[in-house]
Amino acid sequence: MAATYTSFSVYLFFLMGIGVYFYNKTASLEDYLIGGRAMGSWVTALSAQASDMSGWLLMGLPGAVYLGGLSQSWIAIGLFIGTFLNWKYVASRLRVYTEVTDSMTLPSFFEDRFRDKTGLIRIFSAVVTLLFFTIYSASGLVAAGKLFESLFNINYFAAVFTGGMAIVLYTFLGGFMAVSWTDFFQGILMFLAITIVPFFAYSSVGGMTGIADTMQIQNISLSLMPEGFTTAAVISAAAWGLGYFGQPHILARFMGIDSIKKVPGARKIAVIWVAISLAGAVLIGLIAIPMFPEIQDSEKVFIEMIRNIFNPWIGGILLAAILSAIMSTIDSQLLVSSSTLTEDFYNRIIKRGASENEKMWVGRGFVILIAVIAFFLALNPDNTVLGLVAYAWAGLGAAFGPVVLFSLFSKNTTWQSAFSGMLLGTAVLIIWKQTGLGAQMYEIVPGFLVNSATIFVVNLFYKQDNKEVIEEYGRVNEIFVKNNI
Repeated sequence: MAATYTSFSVYLFFLMGIGVYFYNKTASLEDYLIGGRAMGSWVTALSAQASDMSGWLLMGLPGAVYLGGLSQSWIAIGLFIGTFLNWKYVASRLRVYTEVTDSMTLPSFFEDRFRDKTGLIRIFSAVVTLLFFTIYSASGLVAAGKLFESLFNINYFAAVFTGGMAIVLYTFLGGFMAVSWTDFFQGILMFLAITIVPFFAYSSVGGMTGIADTMQIQNISLSLMPEGFTTAAVISAAAWGLGYFGQPHILARFMGIDSIKKVPGARKIAVIWVAISLAGAVLIGLIAIPMFPEIQDSEKVFIEMIRNIFNPWIGGILLAAILSAIMSTIDSQLLVSSSTLTEDFYNRIIKRGASENEKMWVGRGFVILIAVIAFFLALNPDNTVLGLVAYAWAGLGAAFGPVVLFSLFSKNTTWQSAFSGMLLGTAVLIIWKQTGLGAQMYEIVPGFLVNSATIFVVNLFYKQDNKEVIEEYGRVNEIFVKNNI
């Protein structure tokens, strides 16, 4: 226990140090929200993927594979494809477009891109961001609660509070650069844990033979398409990949890279990291089947695996990787939520003439506010990490994904089309989820399709006739041609 306490304490003090360091280097709202658009390839790539994967990579996905077998790896396959496509087609173009429009958040980009003078797109997208990011942040606090509860045998509510306080502190202090650099180091630690643990655990259960024999006894299929597993189930699982196009905390990393010429290098790093990490998570779930024939909470298999195999000092470092996964996502979500409230509400609606210093402190205040709300949502210990993440991921993906793609690749899309698609896509997603249809098909599928179809249809009736929008789209294309991208 002392070894684990020591490992965690050293790690947390290291993260706090990063927050303090960047506190002294944050001079403007642009610095606080997107790091002054000055991040390099490695930090962009690892921070984007670490903030993407979160605690569900080391807890939720292995738990799903532990219960459902290899068929659950369709989630990983979909996420890998989505990661590649997002880096390939969205990253560079979004970086250029947000600089041309001088936008620092996704809602402000939508408003500036489509020249929406009504403010409807900005307000609605800001509300959607806050709603689903609060749920998403709550999932991370649930994961933190389970981790601290298992390791230190403390009350679940105290565990949630302890994990949340550490994250809020360095996000509050250092903003985007602190979050990105902590995510960079956390991404390295996550990668090491998810490759080292299954490497040592694999032989302890008799390799694939031991895994297959136990799965047969427990009637768990080792097939990607077990009997009764329908095409709809495959689509539902793989559709997680659609969510990438609409995740503000990932897209913010694209906005913050210092040059589009660094995107290809960052893409290679990110795709390799994701491929190996997802494969490791699936393997952990499979190994856990023979290692833990019975376990009360399937989302704790990775925790128990580390405790069973490694000595307390090494185990403490590897367990810190789970905390890394949790923190790397919550910090990003808190910052994006704070950015939305500061830039899209306070700066545009409440007080337009606020100074840079005032806006930075308002942003820090909103970090605390969102964290408090997420804390209360996380107080139900029966919540699952994967369940909360799934709903939040679907909500953001269905609401924003199609709008991001149309804004980057269609010069004819109007603000009326974008707003209509966003509104109907979100409504369908929520209705689908609340009526229980999510058990038949993951709610991101109907939400994403309705959003896309609505934008396409409304574009037929509302033609883009704003010369500024059309000229700006052409200017962005020229930048791409000039840079051979």
